[in-house]
Amino acid sequence: MKCQNCDKPATFHITELTGGKPQEMHLCEDHARQYLTESSGEPTPAAGMAALAQQIAIGQTAEELARLDQQACPVCGITFFEFRSQGRLGCPHDYVCFQAQLEPLILNIHGESEHVGKRPSRPAGGSEHRTQLIRLRRELKEAVDEEHYERASQLRDEIQRIESEES
Repeated sequence: MKCQNCDKPATFHITELTGGKPQEMHLCEDHARQYLTESSGEPTPAAGMAALAQQIAIGQTAEELARLDQQACPVCGITFFEFRSQGRLGCPHDYVCFQAQLEPLILNIHGESEHVGKRPSRPAGGSEHRTQLIRLRRELKEAVDEEHYERASQLRDEIQRIESEES
């Protein structure tokens, strides 16, 4: 799409509500900068208060995000921060643990929060075993880190038993 004022590519798409109707503008960087500096004009006291309120809201949002980042799944141990960084969840239980944060994200990406489409012909068996293995491996790592080697050997044997049953 090209800029409305010249032949450069439009990189800014601005929508303004004028008279209750949306007005779309597609501008290049130069014309967008010019438009935004012209429309800002002299700041009014109300605009200063609005900017202050926005800064307070941003501070509250940052605190809330920091609190959410510490939330962890009790099964696999992944934190919400790790999910945001990697873009992957650790186990099926994360969908329940982080439901409030994931639902808007899923709706935004897919437009639906329920699966509609093809499904596997055979039922998904073994998900309980996989979840249990994830939990046991996490406990094994913690036991080794804390130098509880007897507990670690018990967990290792349990993991091997479950893996041999699946084969």
